[in-house]
Amino acid sequence: MDPQPDIASVAAHFAERSRAAMMLELLDGNARPVTRLAQVAGVRTSTASEHLSRLAGAGLLVVEPEGRVRRYRLAGPHVAVVLESLIPLASTPGVTGLRQASQWDRLRVARSCYDHLAGSLGTDILAGLVEVETLRRTDGIQGTVRGPLDAIAGPTATGYVLGPHAAQHFAWIGVDLAVVQAGRRPLLKVCTDWTEQRHHLAGGLGAALMRALIDRGWIERRPGRRDLLIHKPEDIYDWLTTA
Repeated sequence: MDPQPDIASVAAHFAERSRAAMMLELLDGNARPVTRLAQVAGVRTSTASEHLSRLAGAGLLVVEPEGRVRRYRLAGPHVAVVLESLIPLASTPGVTGLRQASQWDRLRVARSCYDHLAGSLGTDILAGLVEVETLRRTDGIQGTVRGPLDAIAGPTATGYVLGPHAAQHFAWIGVDLAVVQAGRRPLLKVCTDWTEQRHHLAGGLGAALMRALIDRGWIERRPGRRDLLIHKPEDIYDWLTTA
Protein backbone atom coordinates (compact mmCIF):
# COMPACT_ATOMS: atom_id res chain seq x y z
CA MET A 1 0.00 0.00 0.00
CA ASP A 2 1.41 3.37 -1.01
CA PRO A 3 2.01 5.78 1.88
CA GLN A 4 -0.52 8.60 2.05
CA PRO A 5 -0.51 11.94 3.86
CA ASP A 6 -1.88 11.55 7.38
CA ILE A 7 -4.67 14.10 7.05
CA ALA A 8 -6.68 12.45 9.83
CA SER A 9 -4.20 13.49 12.52
CA VAL A 10 -4.14 17.06 11.20
CA ALA A 11 -7.93 17.24 10.94
CA ALA A 12 -8.21 16.11 14.56
CA HIS A 13 -6.68 19.39 15.68
CA PHE A 14 -9.61 21.27 14.10
CA ALA A 15 -12.23 18.87 15.45
CA GLU A 16 -12.61 20.36 18.92
CA ARG A 17 -14.88 23.34 19.48
CA SER A 18 -12.58 25.33 21.77
CA ARG A 19 -9.58 24.94 19.48
CA ALA A 20 -11.68 25.76 16.43
CA ALA A 21 -13.04 28.92 18.08
CA MET A 22 -9.55 30.11 18.97
CA MET A 23 -8.20 29.47 15.47
CA LEU A 24 -11.13 31.32 13.90
CA GLU A 25 -10.33 34.26 16.18
CA LEU A 26 -6.80 34.27 14.72
CA LEU A 27 -7.95 34.16 11.12
CA ASP A 28 -7.05 37.82 10.57
CA GLY A 29 -3.35 37.00 10.98
CA ASN A 30 -2.93 38.97 14.23
CA ALA A 31 -1.41 37.54 17.42
CA ARG A 32 -3.48 37.37 20.60
CA PRO A 33 -2.77 36.44 24.23
CA VAL A 34 -4.07 33.33 25.94
CA THR A 35 -6.52 35.33 28.06
CA ARG A 36 -8.31 36.71 24.99
CA LEU A 37 -8.44 33.34 23.25
CA ALA A 38 -9.76 31.66 26.40
CA GLN A 39 -12.55 34.24 26.53
CA VAL A 40 -13.48 33.62 22.89
CA ALA A 41 -13.54 29.85 23.43
CA GLY A 42 -15.42 30.08 26.72
CA VAL A 43 -12.84 28.03 28.65
CA ARG A 44 -10.42 28.58 31.50
CA THR A 45 -7.04 30.09 30.74
CA SER A 46 -5.28 26.88 31.77
CA THR A 47 -7.46 24.88 29.39
CA ALA A 48 -6.84 27.33 26.57
CA SER A 49 -3.09 27.11 27.18
CA GLU A 50 -3.21 23.32 26.80
CA HIS A 51 -5.10 23.60 23.52
CA LEU A 52 -2.79 26.30 22.19
CA SER A 53 0.31 24.31 23.09
CA ARG A 54 -1.10 21.37 21.18
CA LEU A 55 -1.83 23.50 18.12
CA ALA A 56 1.63 25.08 18.27
CA GLY A 57 3.22 21.65 18.58
CA ALA A 58 1.38 20.56 15.45
CA GLY A 59 2.77 23.54 13.53
CA LEU A 60 -0.60 25.26 13.17
CA LEU A 61 0.22 28.18 15.46
CA VAL A 62 3.36 30.10 16.34
CA VAL A 63 4.15 31.60 19.74
CA GLU A 64 5.43 35.15 20.16
CA PRO A 65 6.74 35.84 23.69
CA GLU A 66 6.22 39.44 24.80
CA GLY A 67 7.65 39.78 28.29
CA ARG A 68 5.57 37.48 30.46
CA VAL A 69 2.79 37.32 27.89
CA ARG A 70 2.69 34.64 25.22
CA ARG A 71 0.84 35.61 22.07
CA TYR A 72 -0.33 33.15 19.46
CA ARG A 73 -0.96 33.57 15.75
CA LEU A 74 -1.67 31.26 12.82
CA ALA A 75 1.49 29.69 11.43
CA GLY A 76 0.81 31.13 7.98
CA PRO A 77 -1.65 31.61 5.13
CA HIS A 78 -1.76 27.84 4.56
CA VAL A 79 -3.55 27.39 7.91
CA ALA A 80 -5.94 30.25 7.11
CA VAL A 81 -6.80 28.52 3.83
CA VAL A 82 -7.87 25.37 5.68
CA LEU A 83 -10.10 27.36 8.04
CA GLU A 84 -11.68 29.41 5.25
CA SER A 85 -12.35 26.22 3.28
CA LEU A 86 -14.12 24.58 6.22
CA ILE A 87 -16.45 27.51 6.95
CA PRO A 88 -18.84 27.00 3.98
CA LEU A 89 -19.20 23.32 4.89
CA ALA A 90 -20.07 24.04 8.52
CA SER A 91 -23.50 24.75 9.94
CA THR A 92 -23.91 28.22 11.41
CA PRO A 93 -26.25 28.87 14.36
CA GLY A 94 -29.09 31.23 13.56
CA VAL A 95 -28.74 34.91 14.37
CA THR A 96 -30.49 35.63 17.67
CA GLY A 97 -30.18 39.40 17.91
CA LEU A 98 -29.33 42.68 16.25
CA ARG A 99 -25.74 42.61 17.51
CA GLN A 100 -25.06 39.22 15.91
CA ALA A 101 -26.73 40.33 12.68
CA SER A 102 -24.58 43.47 12.57
CA GLN A 103 -21.39 41.50 13.17
CA TRP A 104 -22.25 39.10 10.35
CA ASP A 105 -23.07 41.98 7.99
CA ARG A 106 -19.73 43.64 8.72
CA LEU A 107 -17.86 40.43 7.92
CA ARG A 108 -19.70 40.11 4.62
CA VAL A 109 -18.93 43.70 3.65
CA ALA A 110 -15.21 43.88 4.43
CA ARG A 111 -12.89 41.61 6.37
CA SER A 112 -9.32 40.44 6.36
CA CYS A 113 -8.59 36.92 5.13
CA TYR A 114 -5.25 36.52 6.90
CA ASP A 115 -3.36 39.33 5.13
CA HIS A 116 -5.57 40.19 2.17
CA LEU A 117 -9.02 41.67 1.59
CA ALA A 118 -12.16 39.56 1.56
CA GLY A 119 -15.91 40.10 1.64
CA SER A 120 -17.73 42.26 -0.87
CA LEU A 121 -14.97 44.89 -0.70
CA GLY A 122 -12.34 42.36 -1.75
CA THR A 123 -14.45 40.85 -4.50
CA ASP A 124 -15.55 44.26 -5.81
CA ILE A 125 -11.94 45.46 -5.99
CA LEU A 126 -10.87 42.42 -8.01
CA ALA A 127 -13.89 42.86 -10.29
CA GLY A 128 -12.90 46.51 -10.81
CA LEU A 129 -9.31 45.58 -11.64
CA VAL A 130 -10.56 43.09 -14.22
CA GLU A 131 -13.03 45.59 -15.66
CA VAL A 132 -10.28 48.14 -16.39
CA GLU A 133 -7.93 45.35 -17.56
CA THR A 134 -5.33 45.91 -14.87
CA LEU A 135 -5.81 42.17 -14.39
CA ARG A 136 -7.11 39.74 -16.98
CA ARG A 137 -8.89 36.44 -16.49
CA THR A 138 -7.56 33.65 -18.65
CA ASP A 139 -10.18 30.87 -18.49
CA GLY A 140 -12.76 32.49 -20.76
CA ILE A 141 -15.29 33.23 -18.00
CA GLN A 142 -16.51 36.79 -17.76
CA GLY A 143 -16.10 38.74 -14.55
CA THR A 144 -14.87 37.17 -11.34
CA VAL A 145 -17.55 34.58 -10.57
CA ARG A 146 -16.51 31.19 -9.24
CA GLY A 147 -15.68 28.81 -12.06
CA PRO A 148 -17.25 25.34 -12.34
CA LEU A 149 -14.07 23.64 -11.14
CA ASP A 150 -13.30 26.10 -8.34
CA ALA A 151 -13.61 25.23 -4.67
CA ILE A 152 -16.39 26.95 -2.72
CA ALA A 153 -13.73 28.67 -0.61
CA GLY A 154 -10.00 29.16 -0.64
CA PRO A 155 -7.41 29.25 -3.44
CA THR A 156 -8.54 28.31 -6.93
CA ALA A 157 -6.79 27.05 -10.03
CA THR A 158 -8.49 29.72 -12.12
CA GLY A 159 -5.87 31.94 -13.76
CA TYR A 160 -5.46 35.70 -13.83
CA VAL A 161 -2.58 37.59 -15.37
CA LEU A 162 -1.31 41.16 -15.19
CA GLY A 163 -2.58 43.59 -17.79
CA PRO A 164 -0.21 45.85 -19.76
CA HIS A 165 -0.68 48.86 -17.46
CA ALA A 166 -0.80 46.94 -14.16
CA ALA A 167 2.50 48.31 -12.85
CA GLN A 168 1.41 51.92 -13.39
CA HIS A 169 -2.03 51.36 -11.89
CA PHE A 170 -0.72 49.72 -8.71
CA ALA A 171 2.13 52.22 -8.40
CA TRP A 172 -0.48 54.98 -8.10
CA ILE A 173 -1.37 53.69 -4.62
CA GLY A 174 2.20 52.83 -3.66
CA VAL A 175 2.40 49.15 -4.65
CA ASP A 176 5.66 48.39 -6.48
CA LEU A 177 5.08 45.23 -8.52
CA ALA A 178 8.82 44.62 -8.91
CA VAL A 179 9.26 44.56 -5.14
CA VAL A 180 6.28 42.25 -4.68
CA GLN A 181 7.53 39.93 -7.43
CA ALA A 182 10.91 39.72 -5.70
CA GLY A 183 9.28 38.33 -2.55
CA ARG A 184 8.92 34.68 -1.68
CA ARG A 185 5.17 34.46 -2.23
CA PRO A 186 3.49 33.99 -5.58
CA LEU A 187 2.59 37.39 -6.99
CA LEU A 188 -0.90 36.73 -8.27
CA LYS A 189 -3.35 34.34 -6.66
CA VAL A 190 -7.10 34.44 -6.11
CA CYS A 191 -9.43 32.77 -3.63
CA THR A 192 -13.11 32.00 -3.85
CA ASP A 193 -14.73 34.21 -1.23
CA TRP A 194 -16.95 32.03 0.97
CA THR A 195 -19.57 34.73 1.57
CA GLU A 196 -19.70 36.16 -1.96
CA GLN A 197 -18.90 33.09 -4.11
CA ARG A 198 -16.74 35.31 -6.29
CA HIS A 199 -12.98 35.65 -6.41
CA HIS A 200 -10.91 38.02 -4.30
CA LEU A 201 -7.24 38.84 -4.74
CA ALA A 202 -4.72 36.94 -2.59
CA GLY A 203 -1.01 36.12 -2.81
CA GLY A 204 1.76 38.68 -2.56
CA LEU A 205 -0.17 41.25 -4.56
CA GLY A 206 -3.31 40.86 -2.44
CA ALA A 207 -1.28 41.40 0.74
CA ALA A 208 0.51 44.43 -0.72
CA LEU A 209 -2.80 45.93 -1.82
CA MET A 210 -4.34 45.66 1.64
CA ARG A 211 -1.25 47.23 3.24
CA ALA A 212 -1.41 50.11 0.75
CA LEU A 213 -5.08 50.81 1.46
CA ILE A 214 -4.42 50.76 5.21
CA ASP A 215 -1.37 53.04 4.84
CA ARG A 216 -3.46 55.53 2.89
CA GLY A 217 -6.15 55.52 5.57
CA TRP A 218 -8.80 54.25 3.16
CA ILE A 219 -9.50 51.20 5.31
CA GLU A 220 -8.61 50.35 8.91
CA ARG A 221 -8.25 47.18 10.94
CA ARG A 222 -10.50 46.96 13.99
CA PRO A 223 -8.39 45.95 17.03
CA GLY A 224 -9.02 42.31 17.82
CA ARG A 225 -11.57 41.84 15.02
CA ARG A 226 -11.61 40.61 11.44
CA ASP A 227 -14.09 43.10 10.01
CA LEU A 228 -12.57 46.24 8.54
CA LEU A 229 -13.59 49.88 8.69
CA ILE A 230 -13.95 51.52 5.26
CA HIS A 231 -13.13 55.24 5.49
CA LYS A 232 -12.70 56.30 1.86
CA PRO A 233 -14.85 54.21 -0.49
CA GLU A 234 -14.91 57.07 -2.98
CA ASP A 235 -11.10 57.12 -3.14
CA ILE A 236 -10.99 53.36 -3.71
CA TYR A 237 -13.51 53.77 -6.54
CA ASP A 238 -11.55 56.67 -8.06
CA TRP A 239 -8.36 54.63 -8.03
CA LEU A 240 -10.05 51.63 -9.63
CA THR A 241 -11.57 53.70 -12.41
CA THR A 242 -8.56 55.88 -13.29
CA ALA A 243 -6.42 53.14 -14.83
